[in-house]
Amino acid sequence: MSFCTFSKSYKIENIDSKKFLIVGLGNIGSEYKGTRHNVGFLVLDQIAANFETSFDIKKLGAIAEFQSKGKKIILLKPSTFMNRSGKAVRYWMLKERIPIQNLLVVTDDLHLNFGMLRMRKKGSDGGHNGLKDIQAQLNTTNYPRLRFGIGNHFGKGNQIHFVLDTWSKEELTYLEHHIKRACEATLSFATQGISNAMNAYNGSA
Repeated sequence: MSFCTFSKSYKIENIDSKKFLIVGLGNIGSEYKGTRHNVGFLVLDQIAANFETSFDIKKLGAIAEFQSKGKKIILLKPSTFMNRSGKAVRYWMLKERIPIQNLLVVTDDLHLNFGMLRMRKKGSDGGHNGLKDIQAQLNTTNYPRLRFGIGNHFGKGNQIHFVLDTWSKEELTYLEHHIKRACEATLSFATQGISNAMNAYNGSA
C-alpha cells in the first residue's frame, strides 16, 4: 500500500500518481474579478477554456477536470478566500488521493517583475497569506508552486490596494501573453515533469 503523509493528522493512502491537482489562488466575488491577486484564478480559467471544460461548484471550491497525455488534471479554485486556501487544498488532495509532488499552486508574487514566472519544488510562503495557510494545513513547505510576477509598483503602505486593484492598461497589453506562458508551464509540470517545466519557463519572455 502506497501512501503519502503530509501532516500530523492526515495521511493519503493508495495515492494515484496519474492525478494532478492544480490550484489557482484568488478571492471569490465580483469585486475581486480582474485583480492582480486573482491571477491564479485567471490562469486556471484559461486552461479550462483551452481544454473546453468548465467549472462546477463543489465543496470548498470550483472544480474542472480533463485528461492530457494520460494524466488526469483537476483544477481547483478555492471558495474559502485567499487566507484559508489550505483547507480546500487539503480536502481535495485527500479526496482525490493526490501525492504532494503532484500538487501545483499558482499564485501572484509581488517580488517578481510583472509577467515573470518562477516554478519551484518547495519554498517559503514569501509573505503570501494563501501560501502560508497551505503550508499550515499540509504541515510542510515541500509542495510545488508557480509564482506569477505582478511587480511592486506601489507606494509605502499601499500594498493591499495594489494587489486588490485591477491591471493597468499597459499590463493588459501583455497580460494575455504571460497568461499563455503560465498555462503552458502548468501543463508542462503535469505532463513533462517539474524539472523540464522549470528549465523551459522560469524567467521572463
